[in-house]
Amino acid sequence: MIQIDVMIMGQIYKLACKEGEDRPLREAAAYLDAKMCAIRDTAKVKGTDRIAVMAALGMTAELLSTKAPDGPLSGMSMGDVREKIGRMHQILDEAITPQKTLF
Repeated sequence: MIQIDVMIMGQIYKLACKEGEDRPLREAAAYLDAKMCAIRDTAKVKGTDRIAVMAALGMTAELLSTKAPDGPLSGMSMGDVREKIGRMHQILDEAITPQKTLF
């Protein structure tokens, strides 16, 4: 086991994980931080605990929509989803690159 530090809403948390699992854990913490900061920045929700619950609900809804039998990502593993997103980025990059020369 190793320990890593992650920052969520300006607070550092020490987390333990197996060696080699730190990158996905850091990515998850960064995703959570972004969601929580976005909710905090709307100024409609006060208190870290309430912000955390709202972020958790939003992330759970995202997850469940991908697992829905008729959802756009049903039957796909996270690796498949990452690969699909990578291909989408490549297509967008190829489409945008010629546009940059117009400006």
